[in-house]
Parts: sequence; C-alpha cells; structure tokens
Amino acid sequence: MKKILLLLLVSPLVFAQKTQSWMLGPFQKMDAANPILEAKANTTFACPVRGETVRWEEKDVFNPAVVVRNGKVYMIYRAEDKVGKYAGTSRLGLAVSSDGVHFKRMPEPVFYPDNDFMKKYEWEGGCEDPRIVETEDGRYVMTYTSYDGDKARLCVASSQDLVKWQKHGLAFNNFIKGNRDFWSKSGAIVCKKVGDRFIATKINGKYWMYWGDQAQLYVATSDDLINWYPSTKPKDAAYQPQNVSDVNCVAVASTRPGKHDSRLLESGPPAFLTKKGIVLIYNGMNYAQTGDPTLPEGAYAAGQFLFDAENPAQLNDRSENYFIKPDRPYETTGQINQVCFVEGLASYKGKWFLYYGTADSKIAVAVARQK
Repeated sequence: MKKILLLLLVSPLVFAQKTQSWMLGPFQKMDAANPILEAKANTTFACPVRGETVRWEEKDVFNPAVVVRNGKVYMIYRAEDKVGKYAGTSRLGLAVSSDGVHFKRMPEPVFYPDNDFMKKYEWEGGCEDPRIVETEDGRYVMTYTSYDGDKARLCVASSQDLVKWQKHGLAFNNFIKGNRDFWSKSGAIVCKKVGDRFIATKINGKYWMYWGDQAQLYVATSDDLINWYPSTKPKDAAYQPQNVSDVNCVAVASTRPGKHDSRLLESGPPAFLTKKGIVLIYNGMNYAQTGDPTLPEGAYAAGQFLFDAENPAQLNDRSENYFIKPDRPYETTGQINQVCFVEGLASYKGKWFLYYGTADSKIAVAVARQK
C-alpha cells in the first residue's frame, strides 16, 4: 500500500534531463504532495534576544537539510518570522517523517540566535541554510550560515540527537585571524554512504568541504570537522583580504556562459563518494544576458559535479545542463521568484529523496530510483 501511495504522489512527467552515467536521477517532482511544508502562523516561540514571543515560521519555510535516523527522515529547515529590521529573522525547525513525504513538526525551533557568543554574527538576520553529516560514532555535524545584516558567515554546530545543539563558531575562525573577515556560505562536507547514513570521511588524512556562493566554487579542509581552512594560493602574508575574492581561494569549478549556472555556483547537499568519484549536487543561478536564454533572469536550477575520489579539488566532469528547474507555481512565485534550491538529500527505502526550497517560501521533494 505504501509503495502504491508513493507512485500516486509522483508526477508522471519527468522533466527533461540528459543524464550522464555517474549522475543521480532522473528525478521526478512529487506533484500530488508538493509543497510538502509551508509557512505556519500558529506556532510561537519566546525569542531570547528579542525578549518577546514571535510567530517564528509565519513568513516562509525553505532550504532544508535531512538525515535518516532510526528508520525515519529528520528534516532541519529554515523558517522566518515577519518582525524586526529585516521583517524575517531565520531560525531552524525540526520535522520528522516515516515516509519521506508527510512531516510532523516540532512546535519550537531547535536552533536559533541566542544571547551567546554567536549573537554578534547571528542577530538579527538569523541562522540559515543547514547541511548535516554524521560522524562514525553517530554525532551530527551541521554547517549553517549566520547573517548579521552585513555579512554571511559559514558556521559549525554539532548534536547527538538533532534537538540539542552546541555552537562551535565560525568555520573559518582560525583562518580569519583578526580582520581577515569575508563573506562565506554553503558548506557541503564530503561523506561516504553507509546504508542510509552519510558519514563524513577523510581523504588523504583530511576532511573536505565544498563551499561558496560566488562565480567560483571553493574547497576547504579540516582535521576535526569544526575548524576549517580554505585551500588558497600563496600570497603575501601581510595582505589583509576583505572578501572571498581577495582571500585568493583555490577555485574548483566556475560558472559557464550559455548555461543555467552562468551567474553563480552554490553547494547543495553534502557531497559523497561513489564508484565513479565524489558527486556534489549544486545550485546554479542564471544570468539571462549571458546564460541560458530559456531560463528567466536570476532563476536557480540545479546541476551535478563529479570530483576525483583521491583529489577532491580536481573536477572530472559536470552535468551538461540542469536536472531540475523552477516550473511549478510555488517554485516560480514567492519571496524570491524562480527558485529551486536543492539542499537536502536522503537515501531512504531504496530511493533518493531530494528536498529543496521553492521561491524561498516553501519546501518540496523530488524522488529518483537508486541505481
């Protein structure tokens, strides 16, 4: 019965995709169920920083991370309220599903700006866009973006149960040292797939992470999953960079003219090792003047990268085009129009479940058979 229900929920139309042998997919949007999560006005939270009760997911919900735990899909999703300087502080909520489609939410966020050492980075824009991997011993490590109204900064937190979290601070804190501060986002840590778990794995003695939301994609390494160091080219040690382009980071991929990713690249779900190499699903933004003329200006559509399994900085292949694009009403119209932003990937019940934010307003899912 559950298998029949899943088939009924999946759209009979597979959007046009030319897949290469190493790629995941083809994916089908679950039109009968989508969007699977929407804003909710009746859940409240006593915000410790604002000092008042807010409707914490009243404005929008989007850009989720997912993990499979105890036979269920756990989703950490970004939610915004409607108050304050930006009319929307971001916090992270938790929802759980036994079929990958229908989720039950916790009434309060599990991760949020607080009166702690991270307040200066997280207030009052908030905590955004999580990505989660597991460690060998069952601990969860989350990369997320803090936003203070000026800069986005990539941060790290960890948890034993996905409910109670410990903040570890800026991912690049040791690298920054003083005033070498710069914009950073979207950390996708390289994993190995063990059953339905995605476990962070070392390559050549280091953990690896793809990151960035610029015209080029970057890579960083770590010994402990907490402290990260971007790969950089040699430069005068006295030079003090002010943004990512000044840091002289090593680029592992770049935008392409005539394609959906002509304007910027941004990591999607955590990358993982396969027999062909490291697969990273990524988001590309279109620039109509030089990009894909069939996509609207600023549209977010997703592609896939294949990096070398022994040298994660070496790009061996990439999808010729996008494999998912905004074409449903809830994907084309919202807080930011024309957005399918992929961020969560689950291996569940023999299928791939790909979760994505739609128009920065709702959450949807697409599914694919595992090869």
